[in-house]
Order: sequence, then structure tokens, then C-alpha cells
Amino acid sequence: MHSRLKMFVSLLVAETLLFGIPAQAQEKPHVVSFDELKKDAAGAAKTRQSDEEAVRTLFSSEQGQKALKSAHLEYGRVDKAVSQLNDEELVKLAERSRQAQADFAAGRLSNGAIIAIVVVIAATIILASIFYALSKD
Repeated sequence: MHSRLKMFVSLLVAETLLFGIPAQAQEKPHVVSFDELKKDAAGAAKTRQSDEEAVRTLFSSEQGQKALKSAHLEYGRVDKAVSQLNDEELVKLAERSRQAQADFAAGRLSNGAIIAIVVVIAATIILASIFYALSKD
């Protein structure tokens, strides 16, 4: 009986090697469809646009404008630098921007604290854009 089992397993392995995997196991596509890629790309672009908007909203607010003026930073320069951030940096700054706006709206931050946060975020954006420009050279 033991030899029959060995023979059966050997034949099964030989059949698999000679004829390949049965058709039922190959029915699933292994390649991502173009529509899925397009959908993922559109989702990433939408997320990036939303993150840029969150950062720009903080800088265009009254507190954001005051903070930029107190730090002697031009809104246009910071706005341009937002577009140059990589996705990872943008996500982090967008989260901080949204949190700062929510905290200020809920009264958890003073006007001075929000100005300090805006200055730090603006400085981070400008530094990141400078590093990006230097890395391109």
C-alpha cells in the first residue's frame, strides 16, 4: 500500500510538471487592470489636492496671514513651495494644518499659538522646497 501512495504522488507531481497547473487555478488574472491603475492614480491625485488645500487654507486664514507677516514670509513663495513637497511631507503638514485649524476653532489654541504653528509649518515647507531644488541639481 505504501508503494501505491508513492507511485500516486509521483504521478501527480509528474503530471503537474508536464501539463502545468490545472486551468481552474489559472483563472485569476495576475496583472492589475488599466482601470484599477487609473482609479488608484485618480485617488492619489485627489488626496494630494485635498492635502494641498488643507495647508493653503491654513496659510490663507487671518491667523495664517498674520503669522506669515510676522515671520517676513511671502504667501506666494510658501504657496509655490507647497506644490513642490513630496507626498509624504505633504501628508504630515496637511495633518498638522487640519489639527491646528480644528484646535483653534474649538478654542484649544490661542492666537499666538496658531501663529507659531503656522510659522513652523511655513518654514518646514520652504526648507523642503530648498532641499528639493538642491537635490535636482
